Amino acid sequence: MDYLLTEEQKMLKEMVAKFAKEEIAPVAREFEEKGIFPQEIVKKLGNLGLMGVAYPPEYNGAGMDNISYMIAIEEISRYCASTGVIVSAHSSLAVDPIYRFGTEEQKKKYLPALCSGERIGCFALTEPSSGSDAGSARTTAKLIGDKWVINGTKHFITNGEEAEVCVIFAHTDPSQKTKGISAFIVEKGTEGFRVGKHEKKLGINCTSTTELILEDCAIPKENILGDLNKGFKIAMVTLDGGRLGIASQALGIARAAIEDSIKFSKEREQFDQPICQFQAIQWMLANMNTEYEASWLLTYRGSLLKDKGLPYSKEAAMAKLKASETASFCADRAIQIHGGYGYTKEFDAERYLRDAKITEIYEGTNEIMRIVISAAMLK
Repeated sequence: MDYLLTEEQKMLKEMVAKFAKEEIAPVAREFEEKGIFPQEIVKKLGNLGLMGVAYPPEYNGAGMDNISYMIAIEEISRYCASTGVIVSAHSSLAVDPIYRFGTEEQKKKYLPALCSGERIGCFALTEPSSGSDAGSARTTAKLIGDKWVINGTKHFITNGEEAEVCVIFAHTDPSQKTKGISAFIVEKGTEGFRVGKHEKKLGINCTSTTELILEDCAIPKENILGDLNKGFKIAMVTLDGGRLGIASQALGIARAAIEDSIKFSKEREQFDQPICQFQAIQWMLANMNTEYEASWLLTYRGSLLKDKGLPYSKEAAMAKLKASETASFCADRAIQIHGGYGYTKEFDAERYLRDAKITEIYEGTNEIMRIVISAAMLK
């Protein structure tokens, strides 16, 4: 669907695809099996401007749009979904709220190093006892003198080990539940702030997914992000953009499954002909491609609305819902097309299935996406 892209977007797509094929593809399987964070690759992505695609050059961003960001995440995720979500969580969930809600002083302090990839960011909302129900979070922040003192544990934090700048949400008025949550910028190395448990996961194993533990963690008063008790709104607005990033990651997984399946079906012969000549395989491929293109268009629409400054919460939820389920569907069909080989680690089909599943869960489960969509419909 390149006909929908500008010449600049086409050039970006070509550049990122070339980088991903040459730099990411050769090490993706090894890094996945060993759980290696792609540090050097992330640094190179920063040098290419891909850690801050949609942010202004004054903050070391690439100065492009959100459709360009969608393209970049898909092309990266085509070869390594882990690297795709490292970039997505950093850019959508850490850089974006600082850019949208931060003071000019905060932007100048944090954004240049984040957009260049010199520093990695993360977003910490989820807790061991609160996932979809953010209002039940137990982390608190109290203003004592000229410091905010934060206590609590965050859970399932992507980039948790590597992040040097963390956007953390805490109750400043617990009695108000979601209306009493505020957002804060916490830097790695702050006394009382440490990384806890590392999760062992089904997929996306090149990423670190950790706990963040805050014990009397005192940060400067000016490190509150946005207005007092307005953190829940910041989190929800941020997650809208993050869902477009996850949809783009899912598109990359789906496309990888489709392209690998086409290649295998042309090479694999049974009953004296390539298996792509059998109608059963043709129909699977047709269904996979149809689901992918529908998902791509939904994600494109959400990104276009964001670029135009129009409401896009429902559209982001629809894109994330559709693209994530498409990724799982295409990965499942890829294994079926590969037959017994698809169930082995000799081929990447099984990795696609493991990586795809999480896209249905993080940044809002698909059950929550359906609530967001239906709520918008019933207004």
